[in-house]
Amino acid sequence: MRSRGLIGLGIGLAAAGAATAAGVATDRVLRARRAEAAALEAGGEDPQVVADGTVVVADDGVPLYVEVDECDGAASTVVLVHGYAHNGRLWAQHRAAIHEAGYRVVVPDLRGHGRSGEGDDASYTIAQLGRDLAAVVEQTTPKGPVVLVGHSMGGMAIMALAEERPQLFRERIVGVALVSTSAGGLGEVNFGLGKQLGSVVHRLGPAAVTRAGRSPELVNNARLLGRNVESALVHRYSFGGPVPREVIREVAEMIFATKLHVIGAFLPALMEHDRRAIVAKFAGIEVLILHGTRDRITPISHGEELAQALPGAELVVVKRAGHVLPLEDPALVTRELLAFLGRATRGVTGGHRRTKRADQQGDSAAS
Repeated sequence: MRSRGLIGLGIGLAAAGAATAAGVATDRVLRARRAEAAALEAGGEDPQVVADGTVVVADDGVPLYVEVDECDGAASTVVLVHGYAHNGRLWAQHRAAIHEAGYRVVVPDLRGHGRSGEGDDASYTIAQLGRDLAAVVEQTTPKGPVVLVGHSMGGMAIMALAEERPQLFRERIVGVALVSTSAGGLGEVNFGLGKQLGSVVHRLGPAAVTRAGRSPELVNNARLLGRNVESALVHRYSFGGPVPREVIREVAEMIFATKLHVIGAFLPALMEHDRRAIVAKFAGIEVLILHGTRDRITPISHGEELAQALPGAELVVVKRAGHVLPLEDPALVTRELLAFLGRATRGVTGGHRRTKRADQQGDSAAS
């Protein structure tokens, strides 16, 4: 029981990664879900634009899978970067709408995620993700204005890119959207578990995930948790309120597809991430910050801190929404992204911070 508990706590840091530990060994569930995903792709029911898949080679030789939605006459490219234990499927609905609005769209899978290759464990750092994102931009979009959109760890990768390649932000990046992300201080988050239990998660989480990835016996023990883990933990750490069962399964499938050793290897990097001094490099370009009030992974205070550091940014606070905001309220996120893209590509930046408080699927009120 103690082993199962440690696994659950550790992977809980990955927005319901405990579901991974429970589900990795459940071959029947995995096969069924992969078959469902293949059927969706074959049947064309997914709203995702039919894209050209390509491979970008990172500076350490890791192949990164990237899809590009070309758009005739598009002046700007939008790069959509997913978060921790997810993949490019996160953006399926948004990318279709963005492409339809006349933008070229680039959607990478981060290293160790989706269809991208794996590096050695030492390469799973936020700094390396910044270098990977630089490779994606430079190899898929060698010229023209670029807008970067990042969810969770994807937003951190954008911050690392600003640290690694500041000249890109002076010369080519015209806008940055940061969705449910943080500039630092995740080591202080208690994940809604209270101070004492939260500190236990920080101490034991990475080791528990690593042990789970290397010990089939521990993972098999976690099978006893079954789909209750998916329903409870994926829901709890991904969303702020009720969502359709298929949305929970979509998140669970992305988590299931991410290897446990990758999840474990990235955890220390997330806890150590601190680029609060770097976000100042976004000054002078259009910045959108989207954050839910019920985010247990990167609490709303992290979005507010970003907004305070960027006086010209727009902060959209989504009431009762959790961490995986792009799937919890895709219509709201798409609407805000399209408005932001219009401002960014027109070169319009605000002189003061704008805050909107939005109800899910409702109207936004500026302040």
